[in-house]
Amino acid sequence: MNKKSKIFLYYWLPLLLYCLLIYSLSSNKYPAHVPKIFSADKLMHFFAYTFLGLLVIRALSTIRLKENMAFLMIISIFLSTLYGISDEIHQYFVPYRCADIKDIFANLLGSSFGVYLYYLLCVKYSFPSSIPGLTILFKFCKKDK
Repeated sequence: MNKKSKIFLYYWLPLLLYCLLIYSLSSNKYPAHVPKIFSADKLMHFFAYTFLGLLVIRALSTIRLKENMAFLMIISIFLSTLYGISDEIHQYFVPYRCADIKDIFANLLGSSFGVYLYYLLCVKYSFPSSIPGLTILFKFCKKDK
């Protein structure tokens, strides 16, 4: 397997699959087992988009933008939030679902947290490489060789 295929499989495919998962979950009517209170729904959005933010910055770290970390972080937050906005627009057209501006803010906060978490773990503190043996199990951060 060549280098480009490995980069796609390890960094871009998980992002694409997760976006498909979000889209498919948004296509269903509101889940009955989720309490319809403010905090439960907003926390679900926050954590879903935290993970999306992590995946976006992780994938984007494989292209030339990786040289400018501040720009990479801003673009990652922007793209994650833009996907959240498109998801809310999609939900507007799904029966028994609705678009909510508060969900967009939860997506923005979650995306920002996920991108910052990636920055802390993989860039600032190099978390996976600081614990012996964890680098093999935790292939989350992009390492240039």
